[in-house]
Amino acid sequence: MTGTIAVLGLGEAGSALARDLVTAGAVVRGYDPAISAVDGVVPTDSEADAARGADLVLSVNSASAALRAFEAGLAGLPGAWADLNTASPGTKRELAALAAEHRVPFADVAIMAPVPGRGLRVPMLATGPAADAVAATLNPLGAAVETMPGEAGLAAERKLLRSVFFKGMSAAVVEALQAARAAGCEDWLRKIIVGELTAADAATVNRLVDGSYRHAVRRTAEMAGGAEVVGQVGVPAHLG
Repeated sequence: MTGTIAVLGLGEAGSALARDLVTAGAVVRGYDPAISAVDGVVPTDSEADAARGADLVLSVNSASAALRAFEAGLAGLPGAWADLNTASPGTKRELAALAAEHRVPFADVAIMAPVPGRGLRVPMLATGPAADAVAATLNPLGAAVETMPGEAGLAAERKLLRSVFFKGMSAAVVEALQAARAAGCEDWLRKIIVGELTAADAATVNRLVDGSYRHAVRRTAEMAGGAEVVGQVGVPAHLG
């Protein structure tokens, strides 16, 4: 018996998760005020309606809507509640406290990679009182939920720390390539970036960290020069 799972938020990520859950044999109840439920998902009229009778609720809304969705879903007397939104650790702890007041088992679940192309197989990290229950429900259906001991908010903290690295690196690559395109050498720089990323290993990380501390003054001056070059070719310099 797979039970009933509610999915709140049927955007790109929510719809992909809901579709895979249906394929795996779960009864899926969905709600989104702006998007229709995908095939196989039972459409509902509200968060509370979707949560009613569900063994597990997956909230896949925006971070700004996470608290409102939880408060609205409470009227449906849900089973465990898993918040998959990219919200701050503080918001996750606020949700966990509210859930505890209403005796609703709560898990902070961080989606650790893009959902498109992976669907339910996307790596997820869960913390909080209901983390093990969420993993026990989803993993047999094909999910990849890893649990970590500790309070709600810890999974969100790790996701956002990862984002500092990954999104920061992405922004640097985009800005560098935009400037290189304007300077007429995008292909040259793209090959260098691909080569560095392909060859990266643990020693690369150590070199980046140690070198940044050891040569901080010189690198600060070098980045100032880089920002000047970027500006000279007509690209706004945000990272220099």
